[in-house]
Amino acid sequence: MADKNPHTSHDTNGKADVRGVFSTQEVRRVGTGTTTRKTVQKTFWFIEQNGKEIDCQPLNTNYVPSGPKRKITLDELIAKFSPEPEFYLNSVFPKMQEMQRNVENGDTHRDKGETFAAEYEYSRALKIDEENVRANFGIGLTYLERGDNAKAQDIFQRLVKLEATFEPEHKHLFNEFGINLRKSKMLQESLEYYNRALELSPNDENLYMNIARVLLELKDISQCVDYLLKALELAPRHETSLKFLAWLIQKQLVPADKLEGVRTALKTAQNGAAAKPKTAG
Repeated sequence: MADKNPHTSHDTNGKADVRGVFSTQEVRRVGTGTTTRKTVQKTFWFIEQNGKEIDCQPLNTNYVPSGPKRKITLDELIAKFSPEPEFYLNSVFPKMQEMQRNVENGDTHRDKGETFAAEYEYSRALKIDEENVRANFGIGLTYLERGDNAKAQDIFQRLVKLEATFEPEHKHLFNEFGINLRKSKMLQESLEYYNRALELSPNDENLYMNIARVLLELKDISQCVDYLLKALELAPRHETSLKFLAWLIQKQLVPADKLEGVRTALKTAQNGAAAKPKTAG
């Protein structure tokens, strides 16, 4: 939805939030000696305020926000940036809407199993912004669902380099992609993908558990157990990890040198469950 004023919107407390396109100018000297002249380089940025945080993201050549975001202060915004409301309304906002429509159309086709139509829509979005995380996930999942692992590999290489891939807003797609990599037997890719996520979220027990699943398929049981124990170290009653460990014990797959640690983890979870009082409802 477009704001009535693209540079300010108001919450219920009357506080103004900033959202729109701003520009900065940099004066550069070109040439030497008597041929020296000044040039002014204008750069456009998409600025979005969420509470006290203000994100600043460059526009690409297609006039959509793309690439890494950085944080700026309100003082910096006021001192260094100039609002560009007409440029936002006439060029940037329509292009952002077009890209959003392409991604949503791609999602709709993919949900219906229409993989070639989905690929077409996601490709249109990626022509506008090749770093769009949702479009990359969408087309990557489309390739995996179609069994086209060579094309999925190219998308994987792009996604694993983008920090935005692992942001909370993309969690659902991130999980779906990782699961599909594993199911498609792209096990080394899946491992690299989850390890990249761990670099950015080292305290997420679900990541350790997902890595353990991949290690099981790679038949590295010792490391598999280590990652499950790490998940339980972070969340002692993590149900999926506990069931996973119980299954490994049942199948007599736990290495002898890991048995004591596994039993301790299971006992800790059991004691924790017993100590927690039941609540009504």
